[in-house]
This record gives sequence, structure tokens and C-alpha cells, in this order.
Amino acid sequence: MIKILKIVFKISLLITLLIMTVWGSMALWYRLPGYDQLRTGAAAVFALTGLVTILAQFSSKSTQALAGFGVAFCVLLFWWQSIDPPKNGGWAPDVARQVTGEISGDIVTLTNVREFEWRSPEDFTENWTTREFDLSKIDTLDVFMSYWDSPNIAHIIVSFGFSDGQYLSWSVEVRRKIDSGFSPIADFFKEHTLATVASVEQDVVGLRSNIRKEDVQLYRMNIPASPARALFEQYVSYSNHLSANAQWYNSVTTNCTTVIYQLLDAAGIKNKFDWRILINGFLPEYFYERGIVQTALPLAELRELGRIAPRANDTGLVQGFSTAIRIGVPTPH
Repeated sequence: MIKILKIVFKISLLITLLIMTVWGSMALWYRLPGYDQLRTGAAAVFALTGLVTILAQFSSKSTQALAGFGVAFCVLLFWWQSIDPPKNGGWAPDVARQVTGEISGDIVTLTNVREFEWRSPEDFTENWTTREFDLSKIDTLDVFMSYWDSPNIAHIIVSFGFSDGQYLSWSVEVRRKIDSGFSPIADFFKEHTLATVASVEQDVVGLRSNIRKEDVQLYRMNIPASPARALFEQYVSYSNHLSANAQWYNSVTTNCTTVIYQLLDAAGIKNKFDWRILINGFLPEYFYERGIVQTALPLAELRELGRIAPRANDTGLVQGFSTAIRIGVPTPH
């Protein structure tokens, strides 16, 4: 039994060392300032140190090698924690401004609401506005799932409908710089910061359905007005916090889904953590199992009815966009 435990411990140690080596090497390669040669050299040295430490576990010098690697890794962690997210930068136009809000009674005033007019991904008219909404008129809560490549991963947009006919969408976005692309691997290593975007649907949703030609699916939620309002207020509070305190975007831990999960929890809408929160392309199944979407239809049919692209493209990015894309989409009642 003791021999088996020793073998398990040794295997666990080797796996841990391998993970630490890979992570440390990539952290140096992505984030160490300076020339490419310097970053590559530092990453290679750390990788070699880790490899030597792993091989040393099969020799009499395993303890010394482990101690040396431990010191090197602690120094690396100290440097890593010292890298603060920038508050200012040459941000891409669509994430150049962070929305903020003030709540007074039932009225919320949002500054920097995005209302861009999109003609192509590169051709658009910028428009940032200040808008007022009556929180007592929140009537519906909908979720848009936008799939651009893999069916396993989607971008999530939460949209609030008001009884006066207005819709406002919230999107947690990568605050990338001009001419900077999306890289899930790089964003695991403090490549970009985070921004929340409050926007009209013909902008933030239409950009994906009409301009980028993504597979955008609409799911209407069975969330009462009171918790929906609490969630809206959490979006405002979180956005104000981001405006004052920049935060790193992380492909796994701090992204468009995990942030929403945290805001839901803060709003009192409790959800048991589920693996589909990380691999979020499967969230429609999660919604369906929990009964917060229409369940009288098979999920496959609900998904098909929720695909907004035909209606969105027929209507165009105009004032009636929000009404048109909801035609035929089942409500949860």
C-alpha cells in the first residue's frame, strides 16, 4: 500500500512540475517585455530548468533540483503578480469607452451607451450616447448565444426588455487594442483587459448576425422582473468598478460567461456551478434542463426557432430590429 502511495505521489508530482513548467514558459514568452529574442530565451531557460527538475526526480538529486525550481517559480509568480492591467491604451473603437451608470430610485442614467451604425467590420459610424431607463419597467430578460467558429464556444449577450418597448443589451468584451486580434491562448496570459458594453440590439447583436455572419441564437428566459432588475443593477455596479479598476480578461476564469455567473450570484439568482459555464456552447442544454426556457418543444426545435439571422438580415440594422428578431421565438410561458 505504501509503495502504491509513493508511486501515485511521484506521478502527481511529475504532472504538477510539467504543468508549472509549461505555464511558466508561456507566461514569460507572452508577457516578458523586450525583444522577441529575450522573451524566447527566457522561456527556453525556464522550460529547460523545469525539464531538468523533472528528470532529476529519477535521481539522487531530486530534492535539490525541486528546491531550486521552487525558488525560480516563486520569483516568476512574484513578477507575474506585479503586472497590473492598464487603465488607458489605444483601444479598438468599439471598446474604446467603458459604460458607467448612476441609479436614483427607479431611474438609471447610463453614460457611453454604444449605438454604432455598422456597414462592415471595418466601416462604421461611432455613436456613444447617454440614456435613461426606468428599472420598474423591466419586463423581459433574453440571452443571445453567438457562435462564430466552434459549436462548443459562444459569445453571450444578456438583453433586458422594457415595457415601453426599449431593449438594452449587455456584453462582456475583450478590450483589445487597435489592430489587435482575438487569441484565447494569449488572453490566458494577461494579453487584454475587460470591458462591459451596454448597447442597443441593432448594434451589439446585429454586428454579429448581420455583419460578421455568426450563428446568433435567441433564448427567452423565465426570469421574473425583480431578479432581472437586480441583475441589471449588478451590471451597472460592475461597470462602474471596471471604470475605476481595470481587470484582466482571462479565457477561462474571467470571460463573457464567468462574469455573468458572478453577477447572477450577486443579484441573488443562484445557479449551481456547471461545466457548461466554462464550455459555454452547451449552455442552451443547461437552460433547458433548468426549465428557464420554453421546454414544451424539443431543444433542437427551440434552437432552430431562435436562430435570428434570416429575420435580422431581412429587417436590417434599423429601429425595428429588436421586434423583428423575436417573431416566432417561443417565450418560456
